[in-house]
Parts: sequence; structure tokens; C-alpha cells
Amino acid sequence: MAEGHKRGGKRTREAAETRDNILEVATREFADKGLAGARIDEIADKTASSKRMIYYYFGGKDELYRAVLERAYERIRAQEQAAHFENLPPAEALRAIIGHNFDYHFEHPDFVRLVMNENVHHGEHIAQIASMKQRNSTVIAALGAILEKGVIAGDFRAGIDPVDLHSMISALSFYSVSNRHTFLHNFGVDFADPAVRAKRRELIIGCVLSWVTRA
Repeated sequence: MAEGHKRGGKRTREAAETRDNILEVATREFADKGLAGARIDEIADKTASSKRMIYYYFGGKDELYRAVLERAYERIRAQEQAAHFENLPPAEALRAIIGHNFDYHFEHPDFVRLVMNENVHHGEHIAQIASMKQRNSTVIAALGAILEKGVIAGDFRAGIDPVDLHSMISALSFYSVSNRHTFLHNFGVDFADPAVRAKRRELIIGCVLSWVTRA
């Protein structure tokens, strides 16, 4: 009985590890080549599994792509929730959440490329992920709580929509990664240069804080 339970636990762990390995490799493949360019055969070759195993776990290429998207969003939202930014004083909380968003995009360029690729598909696949809206509502709730505390404290002006705030933070952070190479060739400025990155991080934080605090 105990031995059977032990074997079952091992199989469960191995299955989870195999699934995670497939998702890691698939994330890189879809980010680099897009949905159309990525191949299940190549993903299988780069994992500790097989093409048959990928179909067993995910059902097909589109389903694997959606699982990759879901996992990518789940990770950024999980980090935000774990940090509990909303528990900090309002201005400090907003500064922290902006900085985290900016850093996350730089540290996870695959996430940026996945989002860019999904927009090429007009959000067709993300719309089919039932949990997506609920999962992403957590960041809006956190920003809403920060804004409310800031208004009560007299730090922020009233009437700011947390969705507008999130879109501004995301847009400024996203651009720094998505347009890095074209901006470098057009203007000779590399957003990934440590000094440039640090300056831009503070610039974005300052811009957003100025917007929420101005009369």
C-alpha cells in the first residue's frame, strides 16, 4: 500500500516535470518563431519527451500554444500577488509595482514576444482561455486598492481608472523590450544598456507618478 502510494507520487512528479519541460521549450519556440513557425517535432527533439507525449498532455499544437500563453500570464500575476504591493504606502506601492512590471518585461523577453505574436493573431487564442480574464483581474484589483488608499491619504487625485493605469504601465514597460532593436538602429540608444535601462526605469516611474498626483 505504502509502496504503491510512493510509486504513484513519483509518477505524478515525473509527469509534472515532463509537462513543465515541454512548456519551457515550447515557450522559447513559440516566442522565437510564432505559432505558425514553431514545430511540434522540434519541440519534442528539444525536450525529454516525444511528439506522442506532447499530444498526450496537450492535445495538439494550438492547445500547447494556449497552455504556454496561460502559463506566461500566470507567472507575472503570481509574482505580483506574492509581493502584496497594495500593503505598502500608496506612492511607495505604485513605485514598486511599476518597477516590478518594468523589470519583469526585461527579464522575460519571451513573454513580450509571445504577447506580440498573439496580437498578430488578433487575440484569437487568448480569448479561448477561460481563466485569463479572472487571472488578470488581480492586477487591476491591486492597482485599484493602491489608488483608493492614495486618494484617501491625499497623495493621488481621484477619478483614475485602474485599467487605464495598468495599460500605461504595461505600454511603457513593454515598449522598452518590444522596440529595443528598432530604437537602437534608428536613434543609437540601446534600452538594454544598464545605464539606459536604469534611467528609463526611473523615467517611467516618474511619468506615471506625476500623472496620478497632478491636480
